[in-house]
Amino acid sequence: MTVLTHAFTPGPIVASGPVKLTLMAPVARFSLRLRATNIPAVSKAIGVDMATTVGVRAANGTTESICLGPDEWLIIAKPDDAETVTKACADVYSSATHSLTEVSAREVTVRIEGERASELLTIGCPRDIDSIPVGGGCRTVIDGVTVVLWRDAEQSFRMDIWRSFALHIIDLLCTGCKEFAAE
Repeated sequence: MTVLTHAFTPGPIVASGPVKLTLMAPVARFSLRLRATNIPAVSKAIGVDMATTVGVRAANGTTESICLGPDEWLIIAKPDDAETVTKACADVYSSATHSLTEVSAREVTVRIEGERASELLTIGCPRDIDSIPVGGGCRTVIDGVTVVLWRDAEQSFRMDIWRSFALHIIDLLCTGCKEFAAE
């Protein structure tokens, strides 16, 4: 796993009002590409029955995956499990070729929750947030920045943001929270 001095400190960003923003602790994060015929072997190796429908998530314990495209998944796990995921995939590589790239340091995750969380996400996002089912997710854009949005509950989301764009997106979300507070 890549070790990076974390420039972002996990914890509350906005703690009051109709939406709360929290910077989440770092996770082990992997980009996985593979052909459909190799999904069963890799799923078994990492212990998660990976979905084959774009936007559908799967989890087993603290390891979670989301299908982002017909041959692309994002896998997250506890940082301590990064080596386990890497080894499991390496062990099946000869019979189930794939590309597993650790991208843990590439992104930060912000939790967005509260009674107006889905409304806040409409700031700069062309996607119909209400069409994302609870337990689903998607790759989308916020103010022109590509993000991965995980919907954990009706008004609870996680947003994975590339580190280089994180301050911009967090600032945009904070501005939206201030606008809600001013109403």
